[in-house]
Amino acid sequence: MVAAFQVKCSVIWLRHRISLTLNQNAIIHSHISFLQYIQSADTNQDIFLHPLLPFPSTGLTFLEMKNCSEVTEFILLGIPHMEGLETILFVLFLPFYACTLLGNMSILVTILSSNRLHTPMYFFLGNLSVFDMSFSSVTCPKMLLYLMGLSPFISYKDCVSQLFFFHFLGSIECFLYTVMAYDRFTAICHPLRYVVIMNPRVCVALAVGTWLLGCVHSSILTLLTFTLPYCGPNEVAHFFCDIPALLPLACADTSLAQRVSFTNVGLVSLVCFLLILVSYTRITISILQIPSTEGRRRAFSTCSAHLIAILCAYGPIITVYLQPTPNPMLGTVVQILMNLVGPMLNPLIYTLRNKEVKTALKKVLYRTNHVPEI
Repeated sequence: MVAAFQVKCSVIWLRHRISLTLNQNAIIHSHISFLQYIQSADTNQDIFLHPLLPFPSTGLTFLEMKNCSEVTEFILLGIPHMEGLETILFVLFLPFYACTLLGNMSILVTILSSNRLHTPMYFFLGNLSVFDMSFSSVTCPKMLLYLMGLSPFISYKDCVSQLFFFHFLGSIECFLYTVMAYDRFTAICHPLRYVVIMNPRVCVALAVGTWLLGCVHSSILTLLTFTLPYCGPNEVAHFFCDIPALLPLACADTSLAQRVSFTNVGLVSLVCFLLILVSYTRITISILQIPSTEGRRRAFSTCSAHLIAILCAYGPIITVYLQPTPNPMLGTVVQILMNLVGPMLNPLIYTLRNKEVKTALKKVLYRTNHVPEI
């Protein structure tokens, strides 16, 4: 029989399960923090810990946790409750991803090749196309390979990179929608000063600013997630590395990371949404004052495309990251829509409701002999 050992610390002893309280709230989840706590304890209470008793948070015994090493790779379990449907999902998702790349590349080439589209509005739309292609490419290739039956393993470093770039590009898109709303506000509410206000220098500065803010936002989330020790289970119940799926695997207290992540994502989303709301409120007031019916129709047509894209972007953020108790299945479905459907819809939203883009796109296709001359 394995002998129990005795240590002195301020803890509560239960006969079958042991919970250690630190600073009145935090529960010690790892053997590292447990030993540090014991070393700092100076009370006279005795407690008997059996080496084979499991820790509540991990299910591992003290001896198993002591001998376990850091996680070097994760296993992506993929889409939950879809076992046996991998081939069908692959056939379904591959066209979405291909359409995302093709549609956004077409928008980008059209904007670059048409002098009439070298304006601030289309400069930001071109940026959005680049981000949409990159955003989908962070998660979709690995998911498609998994659905093909290839290895579900992802290295620790690749997991860090995937999480960073997912939130980096996703937050840039939120900031870019805010900048695009300001651009529309300036064009409609201050048309005579629009060219002066939104000059090329300002446009480049705003674009670079979205990159910098996105980098800061993503760095905070990535550091919070991966400074935690991962020394136990390595099965990620998701099709890519994301915060809600990774934090339950950490063998340490994740309450701080959860609170800061929730606050960070919530604050960024709320500030951007409020700025967009203010811009479009002012835009609506200005549009209603336009005497021409045709002028009001064109203004509403342009702005409605932006609003549809914004709603498609913010709906998943609220559903996945701002829920008090996340639903894994709902989160997975919404993430798929955000990664595949959203970036694919943006080119359709902006081209189908924009005569200038449609005309320029037809000219590009004509020059490549894909459509008859218009």
